[in-house]
Amino acid sequence: YSEAFRNVQKNISLGNSYLLNLTFPTLIETEVTLEEIFKVSVAKYKLLYHNSFVVFSPEIFVRIKDGGIKSFPMKGTIDSSVPEAEIALLTDEKADNVVVTRYRYIDRIRSLSNESLQVSSEISGCLKKGYEERLGDIITGMLPAGSVTGAPKKETIRIIKESENYERGWYTGVFGVFDGITLDSAVMIRFIEKKADNLFFKSGGGITYLSDPLKEYEELISKVYVPVG
Repeated sequence: YSEAFRNVQKNISLGNSYLLNLTFPTLIETEVTLEEIFKVSVAKYKLLYHNSFVVFSPEIFVRIKDGGIKSFPMKGTIDSSVPEAEIALLTDEKADNVVVTRYRYIDRIRSLSNESLQVSSEISGCLKKGYEERLGDIITGMLPAGSVTGAPKKETIRIIKESENYERGWYTGVFGVFDGITLDSAVMIRFIEKKADNLFFKSGGGITYLSDPLKEYEELISKVYVPVG
């Protein structure tokens, strides 16, 4: 992790990126199956894909309803047991001010061992008539999600591939439901993947020039858990 972190901050210092989501897979051991994890996990969005991976994600990607589109980028995590956790999270200098509908609100994400606070914002816009027929193009044009890549996006993706040295696969992709009128979708985080007989929990966090490597590594590890007793 330290080697990847140093490469990311080198690129940030060179001006190639100013925010990058650095992720890694962690080998986990559990007696429960992916199907059991899917059934008992509590999350806004859940997905079980055959016996390949399971997702229990708290992060909305986009919602489309009545010609309106909203995104909810999530960035910033802290253990809720930290003294004055909400103040510490909302004053974290990793975030910049932007013009949004709802700016930097707190979500509480519970696991078996602890509770985390995460910061999201709501960004709204309007779509032109006939958007239902162009939904694929609209979603494709927004991928990959900015909250799990960084900015500027194209160059940051290059740095991610150079630094992470593994394949994210479906992790940090998007999934959702479209009923012909409304769309509700989520980002594939809180992600456990099965490879051969091993399970890997993929997690990460946003890196800026202000980031401390130890704190960022601890955040990555704190997100790794199996949501069963």
